[in-house]
Amino acid sequence: MTRIGVVLRPELAPEAIVEAARAADAAGVDEVWLWEDCFFSGGLSTAAMILASTDRVNVGIGVLPTPMRNVASTAMEIATIARVHPGRLRVGLGHGVQSWMAQIGARVQSPLTLLSEQMAALTSLLASETVTVQGRYVSLDEVKLNWPPLQPPPLLVGATGPKTLALSGRCSVGTILTSETSPEQLRSAIEHIDGGPEHDVIVYVSAGSDPVDIQRWLDAGATTVVLEPSADAADPTSLFAQAASATARFGSYRR
Repeated sequence: MTRIGVVLRPELAPEAIVEAARAADAAGVDEVWLWEDCFFSGGLSTAAMILASTDRVNVGIGVLPTPMRNVASTAMEIATIARVHPGRLRVGLGHGVQSWMAQIGARVQSPLTLLSEQMAALTSLLASETVTVQGRYVSLDEVKLNWPPLQPPPLLVGATGPKTLALSGRCSVGTILTSETSPEQLRSAIEHIDGGPEHDVIVYVSAGSDPVDIQRWLDAGATTVVLEPSADAADPTSLFAQAASATARFGSYRR
């Protein structure tokens, strides 16, 4: 099923994000998306607040920077949210902005290796497996969640370069692409991903007062289009009607 979402930008205060999510829910928006940019709101805690404050809207996190957390902690937090709100959460992971990672002492020599190791471990932990691994960055000794999710949420990868796109195709069920991605670049990215017909492709699209031609990105292979307000107009409420209308129009679209 095609999804049309709206970004709730991190420039909004946490309480404003929750209010915006309630308005999106009431307007019929299918999905709201969060960014865990440094040093704004926490992605998982904000997702939990939104899900607890709304009745039906889904939440996507795109993305959590993997260097910021131990993978066991990430798994515990995701599992907790997914147990309470099954089927309403999608979680993306990424390298993190390297300058921000350096600020917090978490920059690693090989972000791609870290992302690969965390994705593998996180997928296994959320599947209720006992995980023992000694990798370059991830080290776990017989770790198993006591409260795994009954329905593990989809894990996605935020990617731009060819190597990360290929990793996403191998290690995740979906790829998140930035708003700098044109329909032509989207087609090229999908070739690098090579994730098969079931692989979700989520693309952010810059949006303003004029309606976005969503059909262009769907025809290029997107399964989710997320309308992204500009940083100087972070209030997303003007996009809710457009997103809800597009969901009604394209909800049954098949690429």
